[in-house]
Amino acid sequence: MSSSRSLIAIRPHLRLHTVNIYVRDLEQSLNFYLGQLEFDLAFDAQLQSGDRWVAVAPPDGSALLSLIAPAPGSPACELIGRPTGVVFVTEDVIAKYAGWRRRGVRFSYSPRLRRVKYDADQFDGADGVWGGVFTHFKDPDGNSFALVGFDKVTGEIETQRRLAAEKLEAERRTAQELEIAKHVQARLFPQTLPAIQTLEYAGTCIQARQVGGDYYDFLDLGGSRFGLVIGDIAGKGIAAALLMANLQANLRAQCATAFDQPRRLLQGVNQVFHGNTAEGAYATLFFAEYEDHTRRLRFANCGHLPALLLRKDGNVERLESTATVLGLFGEWDTTVGELHLCCGDTLAVYTDGITESFNASGDDFGELRLLESLRRHRHLPCDQILSAIIDEVRTFSSQEEHDDITLTVAKCR
Repeated sequence: MSSSRSLIAIRPHLRLHTVNIYVRDLEQSLNFYLGQLEFDLAFDAQLQSGDRWVAVAPPDGSALLSLIAPAPGSPACELIGRPTGVVFVTEDVIAKYAGWRRRGVRFSYSPRLRRVKYDADQFDGADGVWGGVFTHFKDPDGNSFALVGFDKVTGEIETQRRLAAEKLEAERRTAQELEIAKHVQARLFPQTLPAIQTLEYAGTCIQARQVGGDYYDFLDLGGSRFGLVIGDIAGKGIAAALLMANLQANLRAQCATAFDQPRRLLQGVNQVFHGNTAEGAYATLFFAEYEDHTRRLRFANCGHLPALLLRKDGNVERLESTATVLGLFGEWDTTVGELHLCCGDTLAVYTDGITESFNASGDDFGELRLLESLRRHRHLPCDQILSAIIDEVRTFSSQEEHDDITLTVAKCR
């Protein structure tokens, strides 16, 4: 072998689980392994067959010893009191030897030094000799075990085993934390829908990772006014999700203080977002305020993709940018566009996860395909329009999503 690293398989995870040790009396053996060797009790259970399954583990829990008391006269009885081939490794054989002897553990001989010659082709470093201290001990039934100290090989193997275990544990914790973050972020999306008589609406966000930076919201602005919001945080993953939560809380908090003033509202949002984020962090945002009785729609497009307003007669209006992105500049302003919706008009607001989804040829789904899909399905309820468009995007792309997909649709009744 070129290196002892080949002895450790990081992926997929594989380790020794259980070694069978045949004993005469389980209680006597448990007293020895738990009391004298200070092992941990891993299992003590009654199997469906009625047999008792007992297992103990050394302090690091890397492997289990299953203690088995075979039926008298069975072939397994002949295995009691023989060398087990099990080797325990410790940093300090002398200290372990002294401690276990004080607890009554029987050793076959005092620790000895073993020397083995190696060359650089086997292990990193120059040719030389390494030594390992070792001894043997027995349990009450005479089963024999080896106790060895860390030499170059066992030390490197143990280091790699520990690193692999730490990596797996870190990955497990990360996955658990991401799952928690996913559920927390899901609660940031609209949980209740404001009642609007003249407007039907729906929204969805499909994240490319467990968490992401896309954001949409439906807000009750009071006075029969309704707010529709879509945002896209620069970046992906946890960092983008944290900024998304910041923006969502910021926007919702300021909605109550900027009554009927979208421009003032967004100026305040930008000021707080700019002050709370690192230099270079930003978000695109589309904000629309709809007045239920008059069907008036006022909007601000802060560096976001144009919203698509499909009129009942088939004409299309693109609601282009009215300002730059949020968060980059402390001094920021926007104009506010205004228009009226008519019965049968359909508004679609989306993020680039839809239009920039690409197929095997590298072609984007694009705004034109989105508009054609919107035309085909405009007669459906809003939630069904969402599903139909998302299905078409996924069929077109037919590969793993590289960006969050967010879409809202509103239809004037």
